[in-house]
Amino acid sequence: MRLLTVFLGVLGLVMATSAGAAEMGDDGLHKQPWFTDSFLEMADDLAEAGAEGKDLLILIEQQGCPYCRELHEVNFERQQIVDHLKENFMVVQLNMFGAREVVDFDGEALEERDLAVKWAVNFTPTVVIFPSDAPDTSSARAAEAFRMPGYFKPFHFLKSLEFVTTDAYRDQVFQRYLQDVFQQMEEKGETPDVW
Repeated sequence: MRLLTVFLGVLGLVMATSAGAAEMGDDGLHKQPWFTDSFLEMADDLAEAGAEGKDLLILIEQQGCPYCRELHEVNFERQQIVDHLKENFMVVQLNMFGAREVVDFDGEALEERDLAVKWAVNFTPTVVIFPSDAPDTSSARAAEAFRMPGYFKPFHFLKSLEFVTTDAYRDQVFQRYLQDVFQQMEEKGETPDVW
């Protein structure tokens, strides 16, 4: 009986740890069913997102990245985050060291790895958000609204998304926006879950 109890305990532990495991693609990157399978032409992707009433979110990851895994197994397990992403963004995943051809906003065709260098991506995961109503789409830098360089915990990740979807990025920097959010929460007697 004791052996059966130990076995069931171990089985429960294994099932609990694998429940949040993200699906792995052939390229070694974690996948979500709501990612967009794109032709990787950035201007067209932005136009398509706009036609759907959404902004374009480019998620740049790399194989074996523990923070990318954390993004998928922690952040993307929160329904509030996933719902916000699906409602407001067309999400396209790129591989920081990949060889697929991407056509940048300026029309230059280059491999994913070269685009990552051109866009000055130094960390993974990196999220780059382009609003569908960007006034200047002649380059990624001109069209970019916000960038998350590295892993953001769920609270900060969601607030970063909201920073763009509420258009707050047009009037203030992200740190000021967060201070306002914290103040509003404090006034309501709420404590942010920043861990």
